[in-house]
Amino acid sequence: MKVVIRLFFIVLRRLLMPFMLLYAALSKPKAITRDPARQAEVDQACGQLTLFQFNTCPFCIKVKKEVHRLALPITLANVQRDQEARQTLIAGGGKGQVPCLRITGDDGQVQWLYESGDINAYLQARFAP
Repeated sequence: MKVVIRLFFIVLRRLLMPFMLLYAALSKPKAITRDPARQAEVDQACGQLTLFQFNTCPFCIKVKKEVHRLALPITLANVQRDQEARQTLIAGGGKGQVPCLRITGDDGQVQWLYESGDINAYLQARFAP
């Protein structure tokens, strides 16, 4: 029974994938603009962030929209296509749930932030003008 349920969701995801990707592309908000010096600071800070995601996850789309709106060059790791990224997520964060934002502090400490709402709140608090 578990195999049948899993197969059902795989087929459902494959059928809905083009619509999810189209929605993600068409619903991107307008990106904010910053002065070049401030954008350079933001770019440097984003070097310490990695978003573990996959393209058709609705919660990942929600986070990526906020990343686009805030004009953040965050590294994306697709756990569906990159098994090394998936293993990194599981080993570091403790579970394979996406979206997950890996935040590396200046002291080298790594924080794993799950849940799209929490990730968006963190990004807004840190990078919103």
